[in-house]
Amino acid sequence: MTAAELRLKSTEELEALGRELRENLFRLKMQHHTGQLDKSSRLKGARRDIARIETLLGERKQAQPHDGGR
Repeated sequence: MTAAELRLKSTEELEALGRELRENLFRLKMQHHTGQLDKSSRLKGARRDIARIETLLGERKQAQPHDGGR
């Protein structure tokens, strides 16, 4: 998934997708450790997708106006 595709999604959709990708990463790690994973590059791709989502969520959180601690 590209960053441009992810930017079109709402914050709620990104959070849900992030949870789904973390679950998938866990399954990939288990497959890797048991020798069932065919392409280990899928681990790297999953980690990068999660990082893209976390980056976008962080950007959106910083862009929100805050009250200055009052």
